[in-house]
Amino acid sequence: MKRFTCIVALLLVGLLTSLPAVADAENTAAPPDPYQAQRDRMVDRDVGGRDAWGVRTPVEDKRVLEAMRIVPRHEFVPENIHAQAYADSPLPIGYGQTISQPYIVGYMTELLNVAEDAVVLEIGTGSGYQAAVLSPLVKEVYSIEIIAELEKTARAALDRLAYDNVKTKAGDGYHGWPEHAPFDAIIVTAAASHIPPPLVEQLKPGGRMVIPVGPPGQVQHLMIVEKDEDGAVRQRNVMPVRFVPLTRTRE
Repeated sequence: MKRFTCIVALLLVGLLTSLPAVADAENTAAPPDPYQAQRDRMVDRDVGGRDAWGVRTPVEDKRVLEAMRIVPRHEFVPENIHAQAYADSPLPIGYGQTISQPYIVGYMTELLNVAEDAVVLEIGTGSGYQAAVLSPLVKEVYSIEIIAELEKTARAALDRLAYDNVKTKAGDGYHGWPEHAPFDAIIVTAAASHIPPPLVEQLKPGGRMVIPVGPPGQVQHLMIVEKDEDGAVRQRNVMPVRFVPLTRTRE
């Protein structure tokens, strides 16, 4: 009887001793994300849903939708406009540049049709948000931003949020990043006057580029450029868009 009593006592002591540890674990658990509901609404209504007129095509790729449901868009805009971060509209990020409308980010990402082992080149890092959305979908993202100050800000946000497979640099994206070519996919997030030949050259056979083309301040065309296994290039117009212009360094 005495042995049984001792065993029970030891079990009770062990249980009571473990309670503070459980309580401490609960107290140190990560707080709920206050922006999650806004992200869910953005994805369900603005990216994966139809617009009020039923004109635009909803994004259907589940991987893309899940990435946008996770990536904290407010972390890629200035703090004074965090409250607007999940509106379906472009927002200013300084230096005359914008973070693209969430629907356009989702749609262009879906058009890339990337596999998990893909290596992607982005021209126009901007805030870093598009690269962050691509990050969980592919093996590596290489992103170029011509405005050095923006590249630094985007790099800091990507590092802070541990998007470790995104590499960035400041430079003229027109020339691509030949050291890491060829790329499975290329996405250009500013409007070019024409499709840059260096980017076509750096696109892997079987690869795809999504790029807005047209004059600044006017209606541009979102284009898909595909290179087949023999190196032949085809292009097609997808939809009218309006982007900030692709800027170049003077040569």
